[in-house]
Amino acid sequence: MRDDIEEVRQRKAKTLELGGADKIARLRERGHYTARERVDLLLDEGSFLEMGQLNHSDVPGMEEATPADGKVGGIGTIDARHVTVAADDNTVLAGSGGRVGGKKSRFLNNLAIEKGYPIINLGEGGGARIPDIMGSDGLSAMTIGQESGQRMRRVPMVATIMGECFGSPSWHAALSDFVVQQKGSCMAVAGPRVLELSTGEKVDLEELGGWQLHAEVTGQADRAAETEEECFQLVRDFLSFLPSNAEELPPMGKPDIRAEERQSRLLDLLPEEPSRTYDMTKIIRTFVDHEAFFPIKPNFDPSVVCGLARLDGKSVGIIASQPKFLAGAMGPDGCDKCAGFIALCDSFHIPLIFLHDTPGFMAGKAAEQKRMPGKIINFIEALSLATVPKVSVIIRKTYGMATGNMAGPGMGADFQLAWPTADISFVAPEVAANIVYARKIAEADDPKAAREAAIEEMRLGSRPWAAAGKGYLDDVIEPQDTRRILIQCLHIARGSENKSAWSKRHLANWPTTM
Repeated sequence: MRDDIEEVRQRKAKTLELGGADKIARLRERGHYTARERVDLLLDEGSFLEMGQLNHSDVPGMEEATPADGKVGGIGTIDARHVTVAADDNTVLAGSGGRVGGKKSRFLNNLAIEKGYPIINLGEGGGARIPDIMGSDGLSAMTIGQESGQRMRRVPMVATIMGECFGSPSWHAALSDFVVQQKGSCMAVAGPRVLELSTGEKVDLEELGGWQLHAEVTGQADRAAETEEECFQLVRDFLSFLPSNAEELPPMGKPDIRAEERQSRLLDLLPEEPSRTYDMTKIIRTFVDHEAFFPIKPNFDPSVVCGLARLDGKSVGIIASQPKFLAGAMGPDGCDKCAGFIALCDSFHIPLIFLHDTPGFMAGKAAEQKRMPGKIINFIEALSLATVPKVSVIIRKTYGMATGNMAGPGMGADFQLAWPTADISFVAPEVAANIVYARKIAEADDPKAAREAAIEEMRLGSRPWAAAGKGYLDDVIEPQDTRRILIQCLHIARGSENKSAWSKRHLANWPTTM
């Protein structure tokens, strides 16, 4: 027995050497941690239970060269809640994936879904391993698997991109609810070398799949991070807002007992002049708990803000116009961002708050080339299918179709609120005046004065009083009361004994990447 125990110890000790000291040294030169260090940094101290530590490649002769078959995986905890984690080991054949490592990943994913634990993939690898995947039997054994598309958001799925990630790390990211990409890394289908050999195209890593591409252009990275430590903290922060699985409600945070003291700030954050811009996130941070707001895709169509926060300790999702960018005029990418965020919140029972200050949707050739009408309607479909509690607050302007997309009157929100600064209409008063009174203005003795009078007439009609008087708005509230009233509205909307807090999850199979 003692000899057998000693053999176990020796075999496991060997796997801790990873791909060898020289490979680890090269990793250090690039400023990276090893796969095992990454797992330890992510999880609660001492919580990791490794699975498949003694795995290796099933290709004859490759056993010694492939400790754990290039993938460190197991179960641990984050904030005392169980998660599964799989980390690509870049010191083993460049982090490429073999058949045995693939089995390990599928085992962990199936375990997570069955037991109700979030799935985390820490990516830095070169995709499927050659020769493992070659030939009819190799490829047949290493397809991504039907189950990869059947999670239906039963548990949260998160991915990090650190270093060069081609093939499977990119698939994991595209399947995930939340993706963090470290600056200096690359996420793509295939690497530059394969691309040049197969198509003749020459491109560097940053152009091919750098963080700016995915954070600003494709939207496939939800957040960008400077360091690996920041990646792990973002993962922990994101999961803190979500339940471990769809059979639970989101965890409670610590309520902000001093929040009321800062609500008067809201009176100073909104400019008196309607045409002046401001930062909507300052308004959000003022009324949420501890001034803490966790943005999702902040650099992907920044004309609209999506993110997670807490009110009275409870998780909420916030979708808000951002007047700092294009006056809050959302484009096709913003519609995709909002639809995906609604699907996330609805799948995990997170109520939604909408804050309006938008002149409508972006119009023009560029928007139409990206299927603007279809994107607007995708957004509407996601909103209409969402069954979590919803509250709409009109801060300033809300015009045209965008009013409906922001859960305005008639779109199923539990409560419709407005600040007294609300400006609600089909188009801006200036535009309406020029259309309706064009001849009258042109023929007036003083066209400038006539135009100003026409604009003021139109502006009076767009004030919130008519909508409130006819029951389209439930209330017009003072800005400093926003937090208190939102908390009350959401408490009511959750229903007796939280019966209405549970979503019907109609959006559980909404695509994770649009």
